Amino acid sequence: MDPARRQPELNRGQRFYRIASIFYLATAVAGLLWLGAQRGRLGIDLFVDPGTWWIDAGVGLATGALLLAFWWLLRRYVTAARALEQELARLLAPLTLAEALSLALMSAVAEELFFRGALQGALGFLPTALIFALLHSGPGKSFRTWTLFALVGGLILGTLVALRGPLGGAILAHLVVNGVNLGRLARGGTRGPALDGEPA
Repeated sequence: MDPARRQPELNRGQRFYRIASIFYLATAVAGLLWLGAQRGRLGIDLFVDPGTWWIDAGVGLATGALLLAFWWLLRRYVTAARALEQELARLLAPLTLAEALSLALMSAVAEELFFRGALQGALGFLPTALIFALLHSGPGKSFRTWTLFALVGGLILGTLVALRGPLGGAILAHLVVNGVNLGRLARGGTRGPALDGEPA
């Protein structure tokens, strides 16, 4: 590729990375402040029960694998899902693998703090899942698949937090989904969307 053409692509990727990083930082801070107001304090128990951390780790990994399998089925049988992957891959292609994986980590922590932590604590399980899904929308038919995926993900992750309490399992599941899918999309593949609030 012509280096002069490659430079604007790199700049576009860097701009996207900076904007997304600021967005997730702000989301995480808002979630922590809101949770602090709800709970009166913030401690390690917000993320994990030290006595049963291995349960959260196992359930988080299994939940992430389940959501990836659900996306694989959508991709295999729904044309709009494949079209969505192509759109997201074009957006993420300028990012490096390291940038994509760091976005996966930031989005998993920030969105679970805000949605499954603060918002679910304030509004309840179902309204939070619906808001999470609606924020994963965009122009065109292909984005409806993303909204559906986010709704299923929000329901499953919300259930996990409702049953377990700490956010660690949901964060890990979210990280698995976003890490696998963002990593593949950043490399130019078309494997799946992420569960975060940005088209990433």
